[in-house]
Amino acid sequence: MRPVSEFFLRISAKTYLWLLIAVMTVGLCALNEYLPENGRPLPGDEWLRDQFVQLRAKDQAEERLALIDIDDHSISVLGAAPWPRERIADLIEKLITEFDVRGVALDIYFEEHKDTVGDQRLAALAEHGPVVLAQAFDFDKNKQTPARNGQLTGGKPVAAFNQVELANMAQATGYIANHSGLSNARYVSNIGFVPDLDGTLRRIPVQTRFDGKVYSELSRALLECCSKLNANQLFAHKSRFSDVDENGFSRVEYSRTLSSYEVVPALSVLQDTTPLEALRGKYIIIGSSSLALADRVPTPLWYSTSGFLVHAQALSTMLDEHEGRAYVKWPGRLIALLFTVLTAGVAMFMFPRFSAWSNTLMLGLASLAWVALAYLVVDHDMWFSPIGPLAANFFLLAVAVPFGWQTAQRKSRRLLGTLQQYVAKAVVQELLRSDLKDPLAPRQLHVTTLIADMEGYTSQVENLPMEGAANLTREFLECLTGPVLAKGGTLDKYTGDGLVAFWGAPLPVENHADLALDAAIEIVRNVRKLSAQYEQQGRKKIRVRIGIESGIAIAGDFGSSFRSIYTAVGDSVNTASRLEDAARHYPHDIIIGKGTVEGSTRHQFQALGERLLKGKEKPTTIYTVEVTA
Repeated sequence: MRPVSEFFLRISAKTYLWLLIAVMTVGLCALNEYLPENGRPLPGDEWLRDQFVQLRAKDQAEERLALIDIDDHSISVLGAAPWPRERIADLIEKLITEFDVRGVALDIYFEEHKDTVGDQRLAALAEHGPVVLAQAFDFDKNKQTPARNGQLTGGKPVAAFNQVELANMAQATGYIANHSGLSNARYVSNIGFVPDLDGTLRRIPVQTRFDGKVYSELSRALLECCSKLNANQLFAHKSRFSDVDENGFSRVEYSRTLSSYEVVPALSVLQDTTPLEALRGKYIIIGSSSLALADRVPTPLWYSTSGFLVHAQALSTMLDEHEGRAYVKWPGRLIALLFTVLTAGVAMFMFPRFSAWSNTLMLGLASLAWVALAYLVVDHDMWFSPIGPLAANFFLLAVAVPFGWQTAQRKSRRLLGTLQQYVAKAVVQELLRSDLKDPLAPRQLHVTTLIADMEGYTSQVENLPMEGAANLTREFLECLTGPVLAKGGTLDKYTGDGLVAFWGAPLPVENHADLALDAAIEIVRNVRKLSAQYEQQGRKKIRVRIGIESGIAIAGDFGSSFRSIYTAVGDSVNTASRLEDAARHYPHDIIIGKGTVEGSTRHQFQALGERLLKGKEKPTTIYTVEVTA
């Protein structure tokens, strides 16, 4: 009996070990599901949700609303922004009286008095017409002195809401509002938001509490303005916007692709080239896609989305719900936990009995099954963790290794291949592997800055139609952007007809000067090819001017609670800009500073002599490189 007893005890110990592993697996998933979002130990939820958003977005024309865009072409023709108030009033009056639109909401606020007549016309339109003005709330609870600019207008007393409703609203700490001359507006919305930690805008405050009043987000305010029903009747049904996070923010569904929305240039409306039928009876949002106004945010659909397109997405969802599409809440956390319990049970049965290959295959199939199920669940529960069961499978995969000791080396390679499908992108990997506490915090780094611009852009586009100007700008920026990204550069920003990029941040790069030079040479080649195509078509020749300099700069995440951007600032950045400007005086497309020449190890340079650059006290020695075909 003794050998039998020992065998029983040995099997029992293994069973307890597997039970412990199963409990740890389920516990890992439960921890990620039931902790608050900002306390979850496992990353990846938002990335996976973003993939689902991109797959789910419908390329179906949105015919209930339209966007009026104060775009770069409209600005180039009618004058720099911000536009005079009279021009804004002209635009709104045309939309209401000639196009007979349902209502107009502005994704623009007017903090200061400008032209008196224009302000008076705007005030009259906002007081008597179907017009929604905008003001931006600040939600940063860490500010000692939050912004309180302008005169806050509108809002409903908190007494009109019950405690449950108030508890689900975002709490603002400050605001930027319109000037006092617009204080009689009937409807004023909130356009303020808080991006996620990665800078992506995924959620908005549909209702905001501040100083005893409640304010609606732009799309909700536009519906309130244009509907004959009161707000309680209009939003009485179950809505996805009533499903909020701990801060009172709702997820934007992004149910349609960006191309689904009709975007009409403001110039087209003002010059009467837009057909009346194109806008009649539609909800209208006026905003700007101009790069100069910097009203762009990363979204799950695109890395640079105009702000008014986010409001349009929210309005589409509200209209869908108003027309009968109900939001049915599912218990996403419970579904994820039950799936993990099932997977752990199957794993505990298979791991001691089957090969590592079979166990890995089972976990892979389970992961695919969960991804398919999570794709369905995310539309019915906006706050559960879709990555939780995948992380549990990852954990099970890790503990499966000891059971394949006969083929340890082969299993290690196979497991490594399986692990690779779960890790982040290459750049994110490098950031995570770095020993920096906050890789995006402002730091002093040695960088190389490249600034590129089209010579004579205004003369190139002044005689082109709007579509032709847009195509020229897009094709030119593609010539610039491709080499920058291919050579590992950080794209700082577009400057209308050019860009700013740098190498050496957020992570240091030893050969950043040579990488920038490689990109510059490739840019010149691309632009010359494009210019040759244009000349064959009888169009004007185009030329790119590039300035490059290396040196110490402060690179990091700068901005405010309203806008945030990763950029680099410093003397070397300014010098690169001056060198780009100086290129207009030389027959060379690339003008290089001394810092880049000293940092390069594999390029040959031609000295061009000294030049006194703007803002410099002493002449600067400048160089160029030869660009072969």
